[in-house]
Amino acid sequence: MEEQLDQPAIGQKKILLVEDDQGLASVYMTRLEAEGFLLKHVPNGEDALSTTIEFKPDLILLDVMMPKISGFEVLDILRNTPETANIRIIMLTALSQESDMERAKSLGVDDYLVKSQVVIADVVERIKYHLGV
Repeated sequence: MEEQLDQPAIGQKKILLVEDDQGLASVYMTRLEAEGFLLKHVPNGEDALSTTIEFKPDLILLDVMMPKISGFEVLDILRNTPETANIRIIMLTALSQESDMERAKSLGVDDYLVKSQVVIADVVERIKYHLGV
C-alpha cells in the first residue's frame, strides 16, 4: 500500500505510523485512513526522524522495538528537538513491563499502549483524544 503524499484537507490531522511489522502497519493504515486521517508509514526509527521533519505529523504512533533506532531513542530525540518537541506521541508496543512504561514517561511520551492489551478501536480512541477530534 503506497502512502499518500497529498496535502491534508482543511482540519485533517496527519499521523506518522512507525511500525516494522508490515502486516500490523497495513491494518492500522487502513483503519486510520477510514477514520479520515492522512497517514504516512515508515518501518524504522531512522526513517521516523527524517520523515517527522518533512511530513510534520500532528501525532506519531511509535513502536519501540525496531531496527536501527529504538522507539525510546526516537522519542528522546524528538522531545529534545525544538521543531518536534510538541508533537503528540503514542507508543504502541509489545513491551508491557512497568520499567518500560516508566522509561517512556520519563522521556515525555503522551500515551503508552501495550499491543496485547488494546484493540484497534482503543488505539483510534486514544489518537482522537490526543488530537482533540
